[in-house]
Amino acid sequence: MTAPRLRGTEPPVVRTALENRDPLPGTTGFAGAVDDRLVRDVLGRVPLFVDGASSTTRAEPTWAFEPTALEEPTLFPAGAAAAVGESLPDPESHWALPDPTPAAPDAALAGLADAIETAADAARRDDRDIAVAFSGGVDSALVAELLDAPLYVVGFPDSHDVEAARTAADAMGRDLTVVDLEPADLERAVPDVARATGRTNAMDVQIALPLFLVGERVAADGFDALAVGQGADELFGGYEKVVRLDHRVEAETVRGAVREGIRSLPAQLPRDVLTIRATGLEPVAPFLHDAVVAAALRLPDELLADEDERKRGFRRIAAEYLPAEVATRDKKAVQYGSLVARELDRLARQAGYKRRIDDHVTKYVAALCSDGPTERDSSSASS
Repeated sequence: MTAPRLRGTEPPVVRTALENRDPLPGTTGFAGAVDDRLVRDVLGRVPLFVDGASSTTRAEPTWAFEPTALEEPTLFPAGAAAAVGESLPDPESHWALPDPTPAAPDAALAGLADAIETAADAARRDDRDIAVAFSGGVDSALVAELLDAPLYVVGFPDSHDVEAARTAADAMGRDLTVVDLEPADLERAVPDVARATGRTNAMDVQIALPLFLVGERVAADGFDALAVGQGADELFGGYEKVVRLDHRVEAETVRGAVREGIRSLPAQLPRDVLTIRATGLEPVAPFLHDAVVAAALRLPDELLADEDERKRGFRRIAAEYLPAEVATRDKKAVQYGSLVARELDRLARQAGYKRRIDDHVTKYVAALCSDGPTERDSSSASS
């Protein structure tokens, strides 16, 4: 069987999007080669890599969907199109993220509700057995309700995510599978995550580990795909920084800060997509459908976030599907809510990578991925 040259949609869709310069043509992202041109959608929802090696030959691949297939993998820019073999184009060289005028609140809310239904319908139409990575927060809870799919939570036994998932599942009247972690699970999985994503920095590995470990269990239970609530925080104003407008953002308005968050997705999504695929599953992210992205870009400040509530418009829609206690719930980031970050830090220190060492967890990750020596605290390396 010939390997696919395009992922995420069919070539005619991309050809039309190229011709019309339409950045949101109704897909959940795409990347690959069409008519000898490399393309990647405006949010980078499908990873695509080109080889940065200076001495490639025609016998070697010049691009791939996974970094492991190339000698020096470099992410192809989101929103770009270029002839195969050309130097990397500038980001958004063909498609740019739209910047529409915000809609009136009622119209914006109705448009978002319709878009979320469109995305859910598209996910349900795919002939796949789907499970949901469920943390008990509003994002994954709405995905679970829309797709009516089984719920899986991953975390250490005393973690926030496991408790939150249990109480949310009870409120929703749903069964829940708990994937309990042990420290050995992290040690075993770190090299696989690093290999699949091409990333070894502590933060990326900490975020990817829960996805990988829950994906392993979901795949073992016979499912084809893992649904996630990714994108909701970026699209709908889920971060504290968009309200504070502090040093972490350049924008002077909530809406501008949310837009900055959306533009950060191309750097994040390859990690998560590659992690899920490394377990043999396909990722399903309904909130990253083009229709939802387009609707989110039209939300006014008052439907995004303020000091009292974040993701305000999104929560109003979620409340139509979920119990109030779930629709209004906040959650911790997965690496903290699952306690993976805490336990990986503990393992690093037990291995001699003390906190006094600069970026000690990253150095520990590198050690797990390599047979060679790395910098440790000499005072405890032999203990």
